[in-house]
Amino acid sequence: MDIVKIHEAIRNGIVNISEHADEELENDTINDDELYYSGLNGEVIEDYADDRPFPSCLIYGKDKNNSPIHSVWAYSERHKIAVLITAYIPDSEKWIDYKIRKAKR
Repeated sequence: MDIVKIHEAIRNGIVNISEHADEELENDTINDDELYYSGLNGEVIEDYADDRPFPSCLIYGKDKNNSPIHSVWAYSERHKIAVLITAYIPDSEKWIDYKIRKAKR
C-alpha cells in the first residue's frame, strides 16, 4: 500500500469515512483531528493487498497525547480518494507494542 497517497488525500481533505468507521470513532471517542494526526504520523503494520473494492492497510499511529490508534485505510486510484474503513483504540491484550498481533490462545 502506498501510504503517501493516503497521506496526500488526508492533507487535501479528500477522504470518505465509512459508516462503520464513523460508528467506531464515536464508540472509542476518537475525533477527526486525532484520527488524521495518527494516520499522517503512523506506519503501515499490515497490508491487505487483496481487499476489495480497493487494497487497504492497517496503520498504527498515535494521537498528540501519545495514545495509540489503529486505522484501516483504502485508496481509490480511480477516484483519488482515501477511504477510512475502520478505526479504533487497540487492545493491549491483543497486540505486542500495538504493532504485532498476539497469537490466539
